Amino acid sequence: MTHAFDAFVTAALFDSDDRAWFALGDGTVRSEDGQVHTAHGGAVLCAAVHPSGQGLLTGGDDGALVWTQSSGCQVLERSPGRWIDALAASEPSGLIAWAAGREVQVRDVAAPDFRRLFAHERSVTDLAFDPRGRRLAAATYGGAWLWYARIAEQKPELLKWAGSHIALAWSPDSKFLMSAMQENALHGWRVADDKNLKMGGYPAKVKSLAFLSKGQMLVTSGANGAVVWPFSGSAGPLGKEAAEIGYDESALVARVAADPNSRLVAAGLEDGRVWTCDLTGQRIDMHKADKGESISALAFSRKARRLAWGDEAGGAGVFDL
Repeated sequence: MTHAFDAFVTAALFDSDDRAWFALGDGTVRSEDGQVHTAHGGAVLCAAVHPSGQGLLTGGDDGALVWTQSSGCQVLERSPGRWIDALAASEPSGLIAWAAGREVQVRDVAAPDFRRLFAHERSVTDLAFDPRGRRLAAATYGGAWLWYARIAEQKPELLKWAGSHIALAWSPDSKFLMSAMQENALHGWRVADDKNLKMGGYPAKVKSLAFLSKGQMLVTSGANGAVVWPFSGSAGPLGKEAAEIGYDESALVARVAADPNSRLVAAGLEDGRVWTCDLTGQRIDMHKADKGESISALAFSRKARRLAWGDEAGGAGVFDL
């Protein structure tokens, strides 16, 4: 199943019913079965599945935070004159968090009056809840700030590393926080003792990263193949080398996705192709062989039975695996 949306695909995500949703640069949110909802007056900048599993939360350059379901759009927050640049949602805790400039707000979907505001020294570029939804990590210049999401008055824990941090991922056991950087590098911290994990050598910027195999591995973009780091043991990747899967000298991997419970990974290339690989056998299955615009969004459904992709020109599709 393929679509031509004629707008940059910001995100491709699955709800709890395994329905694929696409958030677009023209402000619309669309489903694979043809629903079209005008969620924003400008571009969608970030998206996440609602904690209920139903529909998408989106943030836009119109300052709106919107929940889109099959029944329509509900504006949850408006910040006129500001962009909502980052968004995260936690199913276990029912919390959502979003960033506008230096401020991060947290709400509980089950308690409309609950609200927390966390201020940062620099603009926040990404947000990530830990697996239980209790701690919130905020990526910013100079590292990541860790907050207890429900506590109002607190001092954040600062995980420092020079440079601009743009994308975050928690390990499933909450022991490691990984960050893609503005330069061609991956960085991380062992949270318990603030141990730095410097992981360089990338030929390009790391745009996406995901844990798989119950936290035993981490896969990233940023090279001519999908880069897989080992995370077994208390030291994680310290002293270990990464493997590169599906190496192709003609194109870089732009996006990756992973099934958290198995060894299945997916890669979307800058030349528009999409493949999957079960790392147990390392066989590459090419699902989209036609070349085109760079892949900008990639996601597995909850049990990795389906894969959704989107590209920079508005092309999109869904595969049954």
